[in-house]
This record gives sequence, C-alpha cells and structure tokens, in this order.
Amino acid sequence: MSLADLLLFIPACFALNMSPGPNNILALNNARNYSLRHSCVAGLGRLSAFSLMLLLVASGLAAGLYTSVLVFSVLKIVGVLYLIYIALQIWRSDLMLSSATATQLSVVRSARQEFTLAIGNPKAILIFTAFLPQFINPLGNITEQLFSLGLLFLLLEFIAIAIYSLIGVYLRQQLCRPSFNKLFNRICASLLVAAAMSLLFSGKDKTLA
Repeated sequence: MSLADLLLFIPACFALNMSPGPNNILALNNARNYSLRHSCVAGLGRLSAFSLMLLLVASGLAAGLYTSVLVFSVLKIVGVLYLIYIALQIWRSDLMLSSATATQLSVVRSARQEFTLAIGNPKAILIFTAFLPQFINPLGNITEQLFSLGLLFLLLEFIAIAIYSLIGVYLRQQLCRPSFNKLFNRICASLLVAAAMSLLFSGKDKTLA
C-alpha cells in the first residue's frame, strides 16, 4: 500500500472503529461499571471475533457466508436476540459493581459478551469483504495485503476500545448519584435495542450500520 492510500485508509477505518455500535456501547458501560483495565481486557473478545472474520475472508469463506440467505438470516436473528438480552441486563442493572472480586470474576464474561456481539453481527464481516479490499493492490500479494490491513484495523479497533473505555471511566466519576446511574443504564440499553432493530430490518444490500 502506498503512503497516499495509507493516509486515506487510517482515518476512514478509524471512523468505522469509532462509530457508536453495540460493542463500543458495551465497552463504555463495562468501564463505567468496572474499570478501564476490565473494559480493555474484555475488548480482546471483540478482537478475537474480528480476527476470526479476517481468517474467513482470507480463506474465501466469507463470500459464501454472505451469499447464503439462510446463514445470513440466522446470524442476524441471533445477533438481534443477543443484543436485546444484553440491553435487558443493562436496563435492570441499577447498581454499579465496585468490588475487586466482582470485577475479576466478570471479566471473562464481559469478554464473552464482546465476542458474541461482534460475531453475531453479520454486517461486521462486510468491513473485511467490502471495505478492506478497496485498499488492496490487485497486482501484489492479496493475502499479505489483506492481513496487513486487517492487523492495522485491529490496532485501530483497540484504540477505539480504549477511548470508549476512558469515556466510561469519566462517566463513572460523573454519575455517582443513583438516579443518574439508572438513567445512564436506560440510555445504553435503549441504544442497544435501537441497534438490534436496525440490524433486524436491514437488508443485505446495505454494507455497514
């Protein structure tokens, strides 16, 4: 990739990473409820899902998955149901967890939630099948370029996780009152339900939410 293409790819990619999707909302909420470290470590679950998608693209399986209406529909429904499930959990969570024991016991669960949200959204794989190839030189080694762009995407994604986590930590300091804490939970839950509805009624002709 040329320097000009790289300078175009990084801001465009980072804009995708920073979009307020369900995973970023979850990272923000994890940091607000637990800690910056907890949210960043849990974000590795999301990166694992994206790494798996990247491997699917590299092996050529992604095109087959995307063209299969049945597989696409099943993934979409599973993703919608899981988003609603997470939204209900956040809606009903009115108390912030602050003990070290609770944080340590739940980080694996948070990572699993991050992974499931990412892998359950069929649109996420379109980032690798529709966005990344636009920056690949067909005259070069396509696989190597794809992995290089994928690694850069994952790095930018982790930066986005850290930024949303920092916002969550800041909000934890601002939302100490139970009434504000409850309101924040309601807002996050509502955004996740909105994302679920957007995913449910989106067509295959759309690329990214």
